[in-house]
Order: sequence, then C-alpha cells, then structure tokens
Amino acid sequence: MADPKDTPEEHETTSTENVDDTNHDPHFEPIVSLPVQDVKTLEEDEEEIFKMRAKLYRFASENEPPEWKERGTGDVKLLRHKDKGSVRLLMRRDRTLKICANHNVMPLMELKPNAGSDRAWVWNTHADFADEEPKPELLALRFLNAENAQKFKAKFDECKEEVRKFLEDEELSAGDKDGADKVADKLEELSVKENKDDTKTSGGQKVEEVKAEEVKAEEEKK
Repeated sequence: MADPKDTPEEHETTSTENVDDTNHDPHFEPIVSLPVQDVKTLEEDEEEIFKMRAKLYRFASENEPPEWKERGTGDVKLLRHKDKGSVRLLMRRDRTLKICANHNVMPLMELKPNAGSDRAWVWNTHADFADEEPKPELLALRFLNAENAQKFKAKFDECKEEVRKFLEDEELSAGDKDGADKVADKLEELSVKENKDDTKTSGGQKVEEVKAEEVKAEEEKK
C-alpha cells in the first residue's frame, strides 16, 4: 500500500533539488595567492623571420655503429637579432618545449640532401647549444613535403648571405678604425716631435739656455 505522504509533488520537489545540487558550482578563494610572473624565452631581442614544422635528427657518431637518432619534432625557427645582426636557428620539441637545436647560421654552412631525399636536409654546425654546452653536430631536418623543404633552404641561404655581408661590413669598420688609430698615433708622434723642436732656437740652443744667458748678461751690466 502506497504511503499517502509520498505524493507526486514531493517526488517533483526532490528531483528538482537533486538537479540543483548537481549544477551547483561553489567558488572558493585560494588560500595562497601567487603573483603572475613573466617567463623569459631569451627570444625577446630577436625577430622571427621563418617558422615551420619539421622533425630533427642528429648523427650519433659515438654509437657503435654510428647512426641517425631522432632528436625531436616541433617548429624550427630562424631568428634575427635586432642589434647584433646575427641569425640563429632554434627548434623546440612539442609539448615540453625543450630545445633540441640552437646555433648561429654561418656563411660556410651548406644544406645537402639527405640520402637523395627532396624533403630533408643535412648540415654541420661547429657549436650547437641545445645541451647548453657547445659541441659540433651533424644534423638533419625532414619536412612534410618537398615544397616546405625548399622554402626552408631558400630562407636559410638568404640568412647566410645576410650574415656574410654583416661580417664583411664589421671587418671593414674594424679596418677603418685601425687606420684611424694609426693616423692618430702618427699625429701624436708629430705633435711630440714638434713640442721637442719648439724648445730649441734656430741656432740649436734650448730656450732655457738662452734665457739663462740673458739673465746673466743683465746681472753683469748691473
């Protein structure tokens, strides 16, 4: 026998209360408030001039036998420093953002096809800083397709030429400075020589000697 107190109205009320409890989202203030901090990427002084997704490999010559080892997948970037004029190749792994390639682009670097592939390039760097300590590496980048690989090579070669011209201008500036320093040294030598010559009369006597003789002559007259 049904309980007379158990009415449809009570069922509806109970059901509604359960729904309200389910949707209730209480707000709690944090016990400790942490200040927002800016995270430095060390890219603040650089301009991004190229970015593309690729997979990086390094040639592990220390293994026996030597072999290619995958180093990470992510975005490879070419970054131009705003003041120094240098261009850096930087690549971070997906998710972890750990650096897997980090070195300057130099004029003597040459991209070569990897085993004849049209979407992969191989090159040498004398100082890669991915592991903080600089060390020479033989690296390879593989792109999604040949078109992306060609875009990377075109920009990489453009950066090489840009760095080459910058270094040449620096050398010329340094040469001009050396020339100016040499001229300044010559002028200083001439100035010293002239000062020494000024202490002599046309007869070869020093000014001090002439003055002493003049004083002596005046005393004798007295």
